Amino acid sequence: MPERLRWGILGTGNIARQFSAGVNASKRGRLAAVASRSADNAAAFATSHSVPRSYGSYAELLTDADVDAVYVSLPNSLHHEWTVLALQAGKHVLCEKPLASNAVEAEQMFDEAERAGRLLMEAFMYRCHPQTLAVVQAVGSGAIGQLKLIRTSFCYRTTRVADNIRFRPDLAGGALMDVGCYCLSLSRLIAGAEPTEATASGHLHASGVDDLVAGLLRFPGTNGDRSDPIIATFTCGMGVQADNTAFICGSDGYIEIPVPWKPPVSGATYTIAHSTPPKMDLAAMQKSGIPIAAPRQTFSVDAGMDVFGVEADDFAASVLDGRPPRVSRQDTIGNMQLLDQLRRKIRED
Repeated sequence: MPERLRWGILGTGNIARQFSAGVNASKRGRLAAVASRSADNAAAFATSHSVPRSYGSYAELLTDADVDAVYVSLPNSLHHEWTVLALQAGKHVLCEKPLASNAVEAEQMFDEAERAGRLLMEAFMYRCHPQTLAVVQAVGSGAIGQLKLIRTSFCYRTTRVADNIRFRPDLAGGALMDVGCYCLSLSRLIAGAEPTEATASGHLHASGVDDLVAGLLRFPGTNGDRSDPIIATFTCGMGVQADNTAFICGSDGYIEIPVPWKPPVSGATYTIAHSTPPKMDLAAMQKSGIPIAAPRQTFSVDAGMDVFGVEADDFAASVLDGRPPRVSRQDTIGNMQLLDQLRRKIRED
C-alpha cells in the first residue's frame, strides 16, 4: 500500500468537484482516476482537477489497479450497487451520505466490506473537522453542565426542481436524506446514544419527496436515565431559508455553532455562552458566593485545509494506519434506521 492513498472518483457532480479539490490539498491522498457515464464529462473533469486518467463508465474505473480507494458521489439510489461492486473489486470505499437508500441496503454494504476485508465509511465530512471534535470534547468535559437540549437546522431554498435528483423519489431524494441526515447525525453524536422516541412532521412536494421537515428526538439522559432525557429538535428543508446553526444546551450553559455543517479552513468558531440568571436566583447566588459565569467565550479552530481534504486524510489514516474510522458501521446504521423511521412517519401523515 502506498504512503498516499490513490483515489478514484465515481461521478462528476458538484460534490465530486469539492471532494477532488480537497484531495488535491490533502497530505495523504492523490487523485488517480475519475469516471462518468459520459467519457467527455470524465475527460473534462480530469483536465480541470488534474486527474491522470478518466473513464467513460464506472465499471472501467474499478478495474484500475492504481486505484486504492473509491469515492462514491452518485445519487443515493446508486450508492448500494456501486459501493458493493467497488468493494468486490478490492477497493476501499468512502460513500457520500446518506450511505444508502435504507438501512437494509446499508447493512448489506457493510457485510460486503467485511467479506472483502476493506474499509467502508459514510462521508459525513463535518465529523472529521477539528471544530466538531472540539465541541464534542467541550460537552464531555462538562463545560455546559448536564446536557439537556440539542437544536439543529439545515435548510436551503432551491428553485431548480426539474432534473434535480433531490426531488426524485426513485433516487431516494428528499430533505431528510439530503440535509436532515446531518441534523440526526450531530444529535446522535452529541447525545452519545440512539433515541428512544422519534417523531416528525413534514410537507410532501408534488414530486413525492419531503421538502420540509421538523422533528423531535428523545434520548436517554445521563447514565441512560430515561426519566431525565436529552431532547433534540431539528428542521430541514429544500424550499425554505433558515440560520443553519446548531445549539447544544446544558444546565450550566450552551454551545453555539454558527457553521456546523461545512466549517471553514481557518477561523471556524464555536461559543460557550451562559444566560443571565433569573432575577429570582441572582441575589441568592451573589449572597452565597456562587460565581456567575462570563456570558460568552468564543473559540477559534483552524483545520489547515478544506474540510473535504481533512476527510480524505482521516480516511487515509484509517486505511493506512489502522485508525478507527471517524464514522463507524454502528453509527451509520443508527442514522439510516432513524431516517427510515422518520420518512415513514411523514408519508403516513
